[in-house]
Amino acid sequence: MTDSAALSFEKDIRPMFTDLDIDHMKAAGIDLSDARSVAAYSEAIYATVSDGSMPPPSSGEPSWTAEMCERFNEWRNGGCLP
Repeated sequence: MTDSAALSFEKDIRPMFTDLDIDHMKAAGIDLSDARSVAAYSEAIYATVSDGSMPPPSSGEPSWTAEMCERFNEWRNGGCLP
C-alpha cells in the first residue's frame, strides 16, 4: 500500500495511461492526460479498470494490475491531487 497523501496525478497516475488509452478515450470526451478530466470520471474509470473491461482485450494493451488499481483508488480517495 502507498501513502495516498503523497500520490499525485502527474507522478503516479498519468503514467499508467498509455498513449493509445488517451487517444481512444478522447473520442469519448474523456482526456486521460488531464487530472481534472480523470478526476471527474474517476468512479467510472476505476470500475472499468478494476473489473478488467478496460482496456479491452482486443486493444492489445495490458490490463491494470491489482497494484495499479489500488494506487488509482487511493489517489481518488485522497482528493485527486494534480
